[in-house]
Amino acid sequence: MSKVLVLIPSRMSAKRLAGKPLLKINNIPIISHVVSRGLEARLGEVIVCAEDEEIVVEVKKNNGKAILTGNYHKNGTERIYEGLQKLKINNVDHVMLLQGDEPTIDPEDIKNLYNFMIKNNSEIGTLASIIKENSMLKNENVVKVITDKELKNNNFVEAINFSRKDLSKESSNVYHHIGIYCYKISALKKFVNLEQTKNEIKNRLEQLRAIDNSMQINVALAKSSPIGIDTEEDYLALKKIMEYKS
Repeated sequence: MSKVLVLIPSRMSAKRLAGKPLLKINNIPIISHVVSRGLEARLGEVIVCAEDEEIVVEVKKNNGKAILTGNYHKNGTERIYEGLQKLKINNVDHVMLLQGDEPTIDPEDIKNLYNFMIKNNSEIGTLASIIKENSMLKNENVVKVITDKELKNNNFVEAINFSRKDLSKESSNVYHHIGIYCYKISALKKFVNLEQTKNEIKNRLEQLRAIDNSMQINVALAKSSPIGIDTEEDYLALKKIMEYKS
């Protein structure tokens, strides 16, 4: 039976909202909310790969698991690969990367992505959701994915491109990309050993390294669209929503 490890990259030095992993909602740090979502998916062990000691301390204080990684990584995938090496867990077939700033990601969507990976024997998988507002297509803070076919509940289509640009004039198959990845171990190793591409650097999208090197990324339809926390406004809005629901 296939085994999956859930890893969450995290660092304090985000450009738009420094220190966001430890900002609190319901008196719990954002990063610990993400750990809880990972555990609720019941796929396997959940571990934070942190650049900063204070994140490790806080995660452990909230009964989570975390390890310290270097401060030289270009993206989250490189960070979780170091974490995987440090953990020395050899009986894992897949690694699931959860973004540390999406505390409302649906555990059912996480499980669904993993099931699609197994069913289709895919190398890399991710999630996307339907774009319901035209403003999202124009918003460069919203990452969009273009797929080769229409995304439905029961298919796992191929990603053609990812973009932050205004895609309001694109005619079809444009979706809101959700920053979760599931990697076969072999694909993860291949990815981190590839050089950064010009396309990846220019667009600030690590997944373009895979696309530029002909590594296939498959996309499943998410049932919900989690709110990512990029700015203080995002944080305050999500804090209000989550604390109201509780």
